[in-house]
Amino acid sequence: MEKNNFLTSLVLILLLSDVNASMSRPKWPKTSKHFVLVHGACHGAWSWYKIMGLIETSGHNVTALDLGASGVNPKQVLEVPHLSDYFSPLMEFMASLPAHEKVILVGHSLGGFAISKAMESFPEKISVAVFVTALMPGPTLNATTIFTDMPSRGAISAPDNRITYDNGPTNPPTTFSFGLEYLASYLYQLSPIQDWALATTVVRPLYLYSLDDMSKEIVLSNKKYGSVRRVFIVADEDKTLPKEFQQWMIEKNPPDEVEEISGSDHMPMVSKPLELFTLLLNIAYK
Repeated sequence: MEKNNFLTSLVLILLLSDVNASMSRPKWPKTSKHFVLVHGACHGAWSWYKIMGLIETSGHNVTALDLGASGVNPKQVLEVPHLSDYFSPLMEFMASLPAHEKVILVGHSLGGFAISKAMESFPEKISVAVFVTALMPGPTLNATTIFTDMPSRGAISAPDNRITYDNGPTNPPTTFSFGLEYLASYLYQLSPIQDWALATTVVRPLYLYSLDDMSKEIVLSNKKYGSVRRVFIVADEDKTLPKEFQQWMIEKNPPDEVEEISGSDHMPMVSKPLELFTLLLNIAYK
């Protein structure tokens, strides 16, 4: 395990050095911002490594979190059987922030559910919430509707992906894992092959939360969730959450602003890192 962690860290350092060396960055005002980055399903804080490097070298603060049983979070997937368990690292982090501090909260993919919960619980601590090709529920668009209508829900039964039945074959499946080919074809198809290779070594299983759990855990109001400024960033070549589905969420739950990244797959933080970073900085300074 220690050897694998060392190798993963070495890969991240080498890749990050390459990103920093090859990208020229525009200059922004010196006022420091704090970005909080939340990953998508089966991923972890590691998926943001390019964006983290760009934010840090531009003089801003950044925190990338591992949700429950994700990334290097010590819990195993069967130890987070409720959505509240999965969200708890983000909720604990938000609670620990000083009362006067406001962050730019960024969620990717399934991370949109997590940041929506944080918006409802800590609206006073968020200056803007950014949904990066993310699931975006709201007071009039509940999480269960989004999850039920999500085109990529069929990925659960895709031959290359893996599901487990830890409570027996007659009960609903308990966990889900991406297969190597599915990652290559539907998430990372426009990303550098090194990022796909990294993902194949560090993605972890996701607990398959019930619709009932979602409906109870993600309850959003106009007073709290609705008081936070929202921006949605569309990834136009996303095969996991296709552009049409992203636009459907935008129409059903209109954000304050919509941006788009051309030529991006489901992972714009690695396929189009400079474009995403530039958008995040522009949003932060508005």
